[in-house]
Amino acid sequence: MTHEPTRGLTPRLRFPEFRDAGEWVGQSLGSIASFYKGKGISKADIAPKGETLCIRYGELYTIYDEVIDRVVSKTNLSVSELFLSQRNDVLIPSSGETKLDIAKASCVLLDDVALGGDLNILRTNENGIFLSYLLNGPYKREIAKKAQGDTVVHLYANQLKLLEVLIPKLSEQQRIADCLESLDELIAAHSAKLDALKAHKNGLLQQLFPAEGETVPRLRFPEFEGKGGWETRLIEDFFLVGSSKRVLQEDWTTQGVPFYRTRELVSLSKNEPFGSEIFISEDLFREISEKYGLPTEGDFLVSGVGTLGISYQVQAQDRFYFKDGNVLWFKLKGGIVSTFFKYCFETDEIQDQILGQSSISTVGTYTIQNAKATKFSCPPSIEEQQRIADCLAALDDRIAAQGQKLDVLKAHKKGLMQQLFPAVEP
Repeated sequence: MTHEPTRGLTPRLRFPEFRDAGEWVGQSLGSIASFYKGKGISKADIAPKGETLCIRYGELYTIYDEVIDRVVSKTNLSVSELFLSQRNDVLIPSSGETKLDIAKASCVLLDDVALGGDLNILRTNENGIFLSYLLNGPYKREIAKKAQGDTVVHLYANQLKLLEVLIPKLSEQQRIADCLESLDELIAAHSAKLDALKAHKNGLLQQLFPAEGETVPRLRFPEFEGKGGWETRLIEDFFLVGSSKRVLQEDWTTQGVPFYRTRELVSLSKNEPFGSEIFISEDLFREISEKYGLPTEGDFLVSGVGTLGISYQVQAQDRFYFKDGNVLWFKLKGGIVSTFFKYCFETDEIQDQILGQSSISTVGTYTIQNAKATKFSCPPSIEEQQRIADCLAALDDRIAAQGQKLDVLKAHKKGLMQQLFPAVEP
């Protein structure tokens, strides 16, 4: 006998006009929707100038929205060979890589979109937008439990039909759908603004640094016009390039001073939150500090194995140690503005060299010797370096602030969904 999940019959948060509307009603998906399977559309069947919009299995993950009101792929297959959508259809992948990834529902707001063969199609008289939010919220894990397989995971219609969900009347479904859809529109607008800021930064990087074969940038601050060309320098001109003191795995602990590997370095460089998994003792940290020194403000840590060319500028408040070999240590000697070099490292000039050097070996690596010999363009004056650094750092601050706004909105949506739908407890 399988253990059925226990469910609350009403959500914690309800719109005023529905507070006396009674409990939500339990229904199986099979009783509120007819199930269909799409028809195969191969990659070869995709045609940029095709006559029929289409959604293939992989594209459902790319779109990854609860509400699909735009489709970019097209096919020239004849209508007789296709399964076409009806507005309000709900799509759930029938195969995927992981059980949680496959448990993804999307509502199509377009008629006559060709739907691929690896899609479960739920055609319902309920509100499809509401249903997609419901399935992606409290029932996501219940759907994932019904998925079968390991290497390739499958979701079968006969399993989905048995899933019991709690639903209110259509008017309340519409109210919830409108609320969450408007919040998603706000999230999309803020996401687009974040993307625009990042694109603006990438454009500035290309203009504030000289293009290949040139000695002056296309965009130069007025006070430095006519101040001469930039110089080609080596990283070892300004940094001592090395690595850390080796720390044996037997010295790793579960508490103490954080010990970072490439994965933590990548999170640091992207300003992403992460939890330290590995530590070293305070005594070992003190011993290393006294004998070998520690990275200090303005130094850089650079990934040399795995994800290459990711750099982190060490901050004054940092207190950690890092893994030898995998991470290179650029110890600042002077003569260059550290933050200016941070942005140099993001340019194609340096990144292309790293990729080119790593491709020579079987296992891609960025070695100490390669790092020392890496070339980059540098203005002759500290003042111009600082001006560029200040400009790009201010833009990074705006990007970070916009990212935080987006995170707050996403957290708000997650919390709202937890309250707008009845809880499903194992």
